[in-house]
Amino acid sequence: MLANDRVKNLGTVQTGFASALLNLEDPVPADVIGPKPGKKAVKRFGVYRNNVLSSLIEAMAGVYPVVRDLVGEEFFNATCSIYIRQHPPRSKMLITYGDAFAEFLANFPPVAELPYLADVARLERAWLDAYHAADAAPFDPSMLQSIPPERLGALTFAFHPGAHLLRSDHPVFSIWSAHSEHGDTVDLGTVEQAAQSVLVTRPHWQVSVTMLPDGADLFFATLMEGATLADAAERAASAYDNFDFGQHFTGLLQTGALLSAH
Repeated sequence: MLANDRVKNLGTVQTGFASALLNLEDPVPADVIGPKPGKKAVKRFGVYRNNVLSSLIEAMAGVYPVVRDLVGEEFFNATCSIYIRQHPPRSKMLITYGDAFAEFLANFPPVAELPYLADVARLERAWLDAYHAADAAPFDPSMLQSIPPERLGALTFAFHPGAHLLRSDHPVFSIWSAHSEHGDTVDLGTVEQAAQSVLVTRPHWQVSVTMLPDGADLFFATLMEGATLADAAERAASAYDNFDFGQHFTGLLQTGALLSAH
């Protein structure tokens, strides 16, 4: 057999093996044999397949504990099993696995009656990404004192590597906070069913999750797009009659979400 043919054959074998691992309906691949020559290792392969699926589900449970709490462990595990078949791992680092789960939930018919679930997953993923983001010293607000007042409006800002903004049509912060070990105690019975925006960042050693007031979300989002301070403030002020530039800019500086000014 030529070298190229061996490579092609190996690729076919590996593809079939990987597919069978994640699909319980697939038979044991023909090339998987046990200690006895010519006899398939059905039981051994089944144990290995179960361990692979279990480890991936466990990894996702570590990333999305609130989603699991909201739908129940049994439903969560079954949902993850479907997700895993559609989105097999692409990296050997389990910590990166499940990054498409929120989009999957947004289009998963069995959770259609839980429209907030995908955004809860997005918030949990943002928390993880912030936690593992590169270390970087946040912007020092005192640096603004050296900038002439007439130049402040022209400033643009780079955001901290751990900064993520989530704008949701649902009370995602309240739901997450009520169920997360990282959140505050919240009585969901008193929560208004309204849109909420959340800023997630990690200016130092701990992840910070902050619910934003009206106007601040649009102001921050526009700055993240690279707009100048003046343009971001004008856009937010035109959309929100009660927009308070001083309050929201000070709040942004206090979050530590900014990295540098230009």
